[in-house]
Amino acid sequence: MSRFIIFGRFNCGYCIRAKQLLQAKKFEVRWVDIENEGISKEDLEKTIGKPVETVPQIFHDNTHIGGYSELTEYLQA
Repeated sequence: MSRFIIFGRFNCGYCIRAKQLLQAKKFEVRWVDIENEGISKEDLEKTIGKPVETVPQIFHDNTHIGGYSELTEYLQA
C-alpha cells in the first residue's frame, strides 16, 4: 500500500489538516514533526531538491507533492 509522509510542525494548521485529510481517505500516513526530530529547513531542502519556504512538505511514496494546496490538487487528479 502506498504511504504519505508529512514533514510538519505540531502547531501548524495546514499540517494538521493535511494529516486529517489523508487519514479520512484511509491512506497510510507517517507524520514527522520537524521540530521534535531536529530537521532544519536546509535538511528539507536537501531532501526535496529545491528551496522550502513552508510546511507541510508532503511526499507520496518517494514523490514530493508539495504543501497542503498541492496535496488537495493531487488527490483530485
